[in-house]
Amino acid sequence: RRQCGLEREWVRRLEAWRGARSEAEKWTVGGVAGMDLDAWIAKLMECRPLSETEVRVLCEKAREALSRDANVRTVRSPVTIVGDIHGQFHDLLELFRIGGHAPDTNYLFMGDYVDRGYYSVECVTAVVALKVRYPERVTILRGNHESRQ
Repeated sequence: RRQCGLEREWVRRLEAWRGARSEAEKWTVGGVAGMDLDAWIAKLMECRPLSETEVRVLCEKAREALSRDANVRTVRSPVTIVGDIHGQFHDLLELFRIGGHAPDTNYLFMGDYVDRGYYSVECVTAVVALKVRYPERVTILRGNHESRQ
């Protein structure tokens, strides 16, 4: 699969950042060996979906992260506000290219991650993975497309 320039840039930056950390600092998720959250983010930024097991572990970690957040959350400025991604994965990558990559930029995602676009699963899992990885830099809200109705 060919990567677009934005995907290559994300992976390059993530690999450079990961190279600066020691083995002890690597994020492992769910206590399962080899489950590196940074690797999952890199995989998602290449528009490759996570396995069902990885998504289950990510959802559990997201539940933990979101339960620690207050109902009313203070968001540090400057912040890039993003809304209505609707599964448009390449638009999400373009937003990161223009606005900066987490954790260098604070993000407030206003919801509506899914529907209409071809990459709904990749979009929502990427945003949730970023929330779990950078809980103080990424804030996510639930839009009407994330409700049960």
